[in-house]
Amino acid sequence: MKKKLMYAGVVAASAGLTFACTSGNTEPNAAVPVEVKSEVQSVAMPKISGYPETKTVEQEDNYHGTMVSDPYRWLEEEKSEEVKAWVDSQNALARPYLANLPSRERYKERLTALWDYEKYSTPYMVNGKLFYSYNDGLQNQYVLYMADSVNGKAELLIDPNTLSDDGTVSMASTELSPKASYLAYMLSDGGTDWKTIHIRNTTSKADLTDTIKGIKFSNIAWLPDESGFFYSRYPKTEAGKYDDSQTVSIYFHAIGTPQSEDKKVFAFDNKPTWNPYPSVVQDGKTLLISVFEGYQSNGVYAKSLEDKNSEFVPVFDKWDGRYDLIGEHNDALFFTSTADAPTGKVIKVDFDGGVKATETVIESTSDTLSSVSLLGEKLFAQYLKDVKGQVSVFDLSGKKVDEIAFSDIGSVSGFYGSKNTDTTFYKLTGFTNPGQVFAYDVESGESSLFKTIDTGINYDDYETKQIFYTSKDGTKVPMFIVHKKGLKLDGNNKTLLYGYGGFNISLLPRYSVSRMVWVEQGNVLAIANLRGGGEYGQQWHKAGTKLNKQNVFDDFIAAGEYLVESGYTTPEKMGIQGGSNGGLLVGATLTQRPDLFSAALPAVGVLDMLRYHTPSANARAWSSDYGLSENKDEFEALYAYSPLHNTKPGTCYPATLVTTGDHDDRVVPWHSYKFAAQLQADQGCDNPVLLRVETRAGHGAGTPTWMQIEGYADQWAFLESALH
Repeated sequence: MKKKLMYAGVVAASAGLTFACTSGNTEPNAAVPVEVKSEVQSVAMPKISGYPETKTVEQEDNYHGTMVSDPYRWLEEEKSEEVKAWVDSQNALARPYLANLPSRERYKERLTALWDYEKYSTPYMVNGKLFYSYNDGLQNQYVLYMADSVNGKAELLIDPNTLSDDGTVSMASTELSPKASYLAYMLSDGGTDWKTIHIRNTTSKADLTDTIKGIKFSNIAWLPDESGFFYSRYPKTEAGKYDDSQTVSIYFHAIGTPQSEDKKVFAFDNKPTWNPYPSVVQDGKTLLISVFEGYQSNGVYAKSLEDKNSEFVPVFDKWDGRYDLIGEHNDALFFTSTADAPTGKVIKVDFDGGVKATETVIESTSDTLSSVSLLGEKLFAQYLKDVKGQVSVFDLSGKKVDEIAFSDIGSVSGFYGSKNTDTTFYKLTGFTNPGQVFAYDVESGESSLFKTIDTGINYDDYETKQIFYTSKDGTKVPMFIVHKKGLKLDGNNKTLLYGYGGFNISLLPRYSVSRMVWVEQGNVLAIANLRGGGEYGQQWHKAGTKLNKQNVFDDFIAAGEYLVESGYTTPEKMGIQGGSNGGLLVGATLTQRPDLFSAALPAVGVLDMLRYHTPSANARAWSSDYGLSENKDEFEALYAYSPLHNTKPGTCYPATLVTTGDHDDRVVPWHSYKFAAQLQADQGCDNPVLLRVETRAGHGAGTPTWMQIEGYADQWAFLESALH
């Protein structure tokens, strides 16, 4: 059967089941005042009388016969006292400047007010117990609750807010044991990617003595009897530090023992770029090993856990696409795959110590398969249809047995839980829809509203539209545009254009408090679904990688041109924003088309494309998208757009606020340091170039609420002052 769900109708019908901080709309949230108009008109941005002195060094590198100067190489020594002093001087300029912007306090007040509503994650069930994360409004970190059943009384399982005074210790990820007796949870301190694994008994709510370090991106694979788990970690140096310039190995940890007793069970000693990660299948008989070397393809291998002397055997070793384990049923393993299926398919492998047979269960379609879960002998397949969410349910033979369609622009997430669960949950969200959570009966296929999120805002006052514009080479690119109803297309609207365009990541219609505050002020939000992302499968992804990376910037520039030509805005009233790979996007775009925008917000960006791969093995793995300067043709492509290497002295660049965190060990902060220094040196007009470095913050995950509010208040006030 096919069910259509309409966001607005759900909200109206769910007053009795609301799980915001009020019951329906009978008692408005006192922390959310009535909507206000912008009180501060645009004024000329304050001028910078002078930037901190930044020394240069005589550093040149020979890339395939091309000599490239790197005068700010010394800023890569992030731990040195000299670099710390330079960062302090940049913050001493940026922070007072931002604090004194006319609209800064107004934005902080609105962000604080609109952030203050109850938030719930999508629940999931393990061994009959219900788990979900919750935030009462302004808590710095979400807390984890559990209940004995779907309608059982919730009990606090762990509260990360008690672990630090400033809220900067976060719970990065969790993994329940198969019987839900234990919770393995990873903590990050100050935003770093380095994690520490702890184990909590879910009955006593007390931690065991187990502490495991040396982790960054590992999953946790429990044995069925809960006696221990497999994980991946980096090797130790002679000095006793974990070395993330090397690849990981798989270890086994027995519950109740010190990490020093953990045994290495698998490593690719002759493959210096292969990172293995574990899964346990077939009732603990088999260790499944997924090998990561980049974002285009991977390998999958298996090793018997019953025979300690067994060799690993290939499951998928052609490296012809992505293979991700969905789950298992009897001796059949189910995977998603992009091999000969750019938009994704589902395959089944009959495995008994080796691959006996492989067949396609769900064929690829024109829609992009984003994820699949196996619950109750059904496959829940989540698709993107022109970047909008939809769900199809199949039996294990591939026959469609249900479909959940949505009438509004939005996205869906969920369908988590142990494979034999009776009930699963999913959440609907959109740019102007904070979310509804539905319970889904796995056997009957019936959905029922479980919770709805109430923020106190009337979202009927806003509209979201999707348009398709034409990029430089004729490619049609989708873009979402969000604004108040009744907007006049007279070119007089302050507009923020956001993008990413990389690593097969799709920008979906999801709710964001910070964006809602921007739109609430009468401004326009535009989100472009650029090539390099995953919105239309691997072909869309690959069209924005390596020698084709310029397509991403062309798509972004064309988005800006569309917004101007269609009357939404003008170059004087348009800003651009992006983080990480999106920071690269903003950096490359502002150097290529400084005339098209008046403000730029590159956050935690990859900005030195010739040396991005040097800090860690993880950074080097980005070469599947970027290529490497070690290769001549890829160097030429990288050098042509690398933001650090393409600023030109005397050019008038947009007002630019470069942001990063001093604990970011994914995209290390020296990218932002070097780019800000170069842009300050080359800026040819009075538009400010500021570097704001957050302390005890990393790449973004786990950032406490108070820090997010402060950061967005700075950015929105900077935008409002720059766009006039």
